[in-house]
Amino acid sequence: MASIHDRIAADVASNDVLLFMKGTPVFPQCGFSAAVVQILSELGVKFKAVDVLKDPEVRQGIKEYSNWPTIPQLYVKGEFVGGCDIIREMHESDELKTYLTGKGVALENA
Repeated sequence: MASIHDRIAADVASNDVLLFMKGTPVFPQCGFSAAVVQILSELGVKFKAVDVLKDPEVRQGIKEYSNWPTIPQLYVKGEFVGGCDIIREMHESDELKTYLTGKGVALENA
């Protein structure tokens, strides 16, 4: 049985853009998760979402994995980018779009 850390690492490695969030993109369960979903949607980024509310092990494990205390958490090409405040700041300065395209992530609305 893979450890939670191994499961998270496998998920991060196998998805170009991965968002650990509360709820789902259609029904976010917190404002911070909703804000990140909106930013990604606005840019037209295809991403996989993991609902941490469905799995308490993942909810705790992701905080340890990233050494980051809050949800949501965005990973791009295996790299932890940040939480809501960081993503929002990067988006407002257009740095997020540059970062994503630099990583080879397609932006459908760019």
